[in-house]
Amino acid sequence: MPNYEYKCEQCGHSFEIQHSMKEAPLVNCPKCEGRTRKVITGGSGFILKGSRTNYPMGSNLTPQCGREQSCCGRSTPCETRPCDK
Repeated sequence: MPNYEYKCEQCGHSFEIQHSMKEAPLVNCPKCEGRTRKVITGGSGFILKGSRTNYPMGSNLTPQCGREQSCCGRSTPCETRPCDK
């Protein structure tokens, strides 16, 4: 579930709350019961978990090496890809 940042229009209290995208936005401040508004932030970005070999071969995250080309800085292509070892 995503975190949402809110700010109270009455007392200025800023806080984060975690709730489903389907839930209605929080309306009242937990400190003063004043009206809140959702603050638009940049977010944390998109994070891929796992090793580089978990992604499709066409991906920029996967090393493109082997017999056709070198990806590890060698002047000649490798016999086997580093991820096959």
